[in-house]
Amino acid sequence: MSSSFLFSPKEVSLSALYKINLQQLNTPENYKFFRHIQRGIEKEGLRITPLAAIAQTKHFPTLGAPLTHSYITTDYSEALLEFITPVSTDIDDSIQLLQQLHQFTQTNIGDEYIWPTSMPCKLAGNNSIPIAQYGDSNLGQIKSIYRQGLSHRYGRIMQSIAGIHYNFSMPDDFWPHYQKLCRNHDDLSTYKSARYLGMIRNIQRNSWLLSYLFGASPVLDASFIENSQAQQLETISDNTLGLPFSTSLRMSDLGYQSKAQSSINISYNSLDEYLEDMTAAMQQSFPDYEKIECKIEGKYQQLNSNILQIENEHYSDVRPKRVLQSGEKPLAALQEKGIEYVELRLLDINPFLPVGIDELQVRFLDSFLLYCLLTESAGISPQELTTIKQNQQNVVLKGRDPTLQLNISNEQIPFIQAATQLLNAIQPISTLLDQSQQRPTQSHQYNDVKSYQHAHLTQLDKVLNSDLTPSGQIMSVINSGISFTGVMLNIAKENAIKWQKKPLSEATITQFNLLATESIQKQHQLEASKQAPLDIFLQSY
Repeated sequence: MSSSFLFSPKEVSLSALYKINLQQLNTPENYKFFRHIQRGIEKEGLRITPLAAIAQTKHFPTLGAPLTHSYITTDYSEALLEFITPVSTDIDDSIQLLQQLHQFTQTNIGDEYIWPTSMPCKLAGNNSIPIAQYGDSNLGQIKSIYRQGLSHRYGRIMQSIAGIHYNFSMPDDFWPHYQKLCRNHDDLSTYKSARYLGMIRNIQRNSWLLSYLFGASPVLDASFIENSQAQQLETISDNTLGLPFSTSLRMSDLGYQSKAQSSINISYNSLDEYLEDMTAAMQQSFPDYEKIECKIEGKYQQLNSNILQIENEHYSDVRPKRVLQSGEKPLAALQEKGIEYVELRLLDINPFLPVGIDELQVRFLDSFLLYCLLTESAGISPQELTTIKQNQQNVVLKGRDPTLQLNISNEQIPFIQAATQLLNAIQPISTLLDQSQQRPTQSHQYNDVKSYQHAHLTQLDKVLNSDLTPSGQIMSVINSGISFTGVMLNIAKENAIKWQKKPLSEATITQFNLLATESIQKQHQLEASKQAPLDIFLQSY
């Protein structure tokens, strides 16, 4: 592993605010804040048959009720599992729980497997993807109707893509302390929201780096796209299409796309602007969606004909969020209480990692996100937004192309220069985090796999050698002549064998069985409770 920078840190121009923040926060009395960073991980994964087709079976009762289970639920499809870790300040605990959830699930889905990557397995058209079901309660029916609406609007194939969401927040006691350091006198909630929105804007500006470092979808199975779309790609191997230098087709126009949403611009320049834009999108009817009857023969086809049925329909790389109390609406909660955490949504599943993400990646994400929080963040103009989107698309389509250039501060510069300069700017955060963890930061300690410096330098090595990226590793295997589906099915089976060889403890199995039983009981109680007629409930919803 490299232990030096391509460019000297002294040559990197650090912003004035960033320098001040580093100086003020890099003291022993402030280290406690960085030891208590709060994280949560949401990881999706398709259930597949032994022949690599999407599973047609219902969600297994032994896993619990997806409507009410805290850890194991479903996303769009009945076959699209979603594992959720609770908020934790311990990285190892979060990864370990993800591992246990995968192991428990694998032992409870018969001869099926968990697909280990973001782009889906072999598909047999829209109807081969079963929409998730959540029971007969009003809330359960609303969730299924919403997904039915997505089916009519975008097609089910698009919804079969899986990913990882990384939730990040600083501890509550950090904010009044940091506000005081910054000599700000706003209401604390207002200040906290403003800083998180600044962080989000910087994530948008720099998200191309994450797509390069962690993009893991350079190819896909030919069944995913129509013939007209296939012209945009090259045949890589049997039934496998892709682009030679792509990093993340999941994040390209072939992945999540929406004609309606491309017509709106959600601003993150202030909380008021964000709420106003989101509210408008949820209230503005869209002509194409008006053609979809909301109700046919007593069955709802969508929640409404607006650009967004609900907040979650907005496809974005990052979202401002807060934990909702019973009955709360996301936008209303943000308006009343402010932003509580940030959800990073652009991460692909790394098929070479047992649960798609590992401690090393989490440590770098912490450094990256803190850099985005602690450096200046002016509002994003329409012109800059265009540049941001161009940089992002250039990297997802040809990020490993050695001739690629990015537009940085209105100047075209080689990708490797842009990436190393950004990594060098982030590096002091990695040092700060290691110091807060009381880990050595000298160069000879960079091989400490638990250190943030090790995580940081691992990413620098990827910039210097694109073959080390997940997308580069995938292309290396695919270029040997094996199909995308064949490679991923082998990995899915290997994962299952590994998990079987290292079974869960009886105590863990008992705990998960209890959670499953309790979730089913909660759903039954919800369905047995007195509810308004669905039509009336939907109007208020």
